[in-house]
Amino acid sequence: MNDLIAKRYVKALLDGRDVESATAICNDLKTISAAFCDEKFNSILASSEVKSTEKVELVISFLEKSSDELSNFIKLLGTNKRLNLIPAIVTELETKIAKMNNTYTGVVYTNKELTTDYVSSIEKQFSKKFDVKLTLSQNVCDYDGIKVDIDSLGVEISFSKERLKSQMIDHILKAV
Repeated sequence: MNDLIAKRYVKALLDGRDVESATAICNDLKTISAAFCDEKFNSILASSEVKSTEKVELVISFLEKSSDELSNFIKLLGTNKRLNLIPAIVTELETKIAKMNNTYTGVVYTNKELTTDYVSSIEKQFSKKFDVKLTLSQNVCDYDGIKVDIDSLGVEISFSKERLKSQMIDHILKAV
């Protein structure tokens, strides 16, 4: 539910903006979002004893200098009692800015660590295939095979030994 609300706020924030101004807003909101890791900050925002204007002032105080637009946006969030949506808004903003820049990130899942040359060759192939700038990171886990997951593009490509084994058995059984 919060994701849907955050998407609407992000859509309104990005309406008519270029990449540079959107990135500046995102960076300011990231600064604020970092405060949500602190329990005291979260308890202040959740407290019914603290006025919403004081909560808004606290959130705005994390910025060195804030634009009028960003201050008004935070005041709007405070008025609607949605200051806790800032981390979700930051996540959605980063996704939208990545789409505007045509840059994406993905994860390669394997059971042993791959060389950086191999990962960069996978990056190059997928970048060429999807005509995007792609950055891949590795996740060494218990996956028996290799899987490339580019969530923001909606792409998941995998090769597993178990699946290959079951397909070979099916093929042999059909041939017999």
